[in-house]
Amino acid sequence: MATVPVATSFTLDESLEPRTLVVGVTVNGASKAYPFDAEVRQSPIIDDVGGMPVFLVVGEDKKSVRAFERLVDGRKLEFFLKPGSSSLVLVDAETGSEWDFTGKANGGPLSGRQLKKVPVLNDYWFDWKAYHPNTIVYDLGSR
Repeated sequence: MATVPVATSFTLDESLEPRTLVVGVTVNGASKAYPFDAEVRQSPIIDDVGGMPVFLVVGEDKKSVRAFERLVDGRKLEFFLKPGSSSLVLVDAETGSEWDFTGKANGGPLSGRQLKKVPVLNDYWFDWKAYHPNTIVYDLGSR
């Protein structure tokens, strides 16, 4: 199959290959692009965008991505995947509460709490960059 070149009216940013799939997040006027492959390898990703503490997580289907504010009652939470779990369960390091892919705490001291969703957009790099010219690209392993 032949690769069709990307045609745009602006100069391409070559930080990433033009057709790299990214997960784009915009908070408080700041934008960040997360290469999808990096997201799958490192999920969950703990970060800050536009001064807001956020985290992104890939679903069990390895296709769905959600982002949430990780500030609860003024406290920044750090999330990790629960080891040995047969389904996707996130645990916050601060309280040990268990969270699901919808951002709801189903166990622990924060049980019943719901994290605030942050909108994400799955897009090609060239398209995301065209609409978010000042975007920052997430570097795997950095924050």
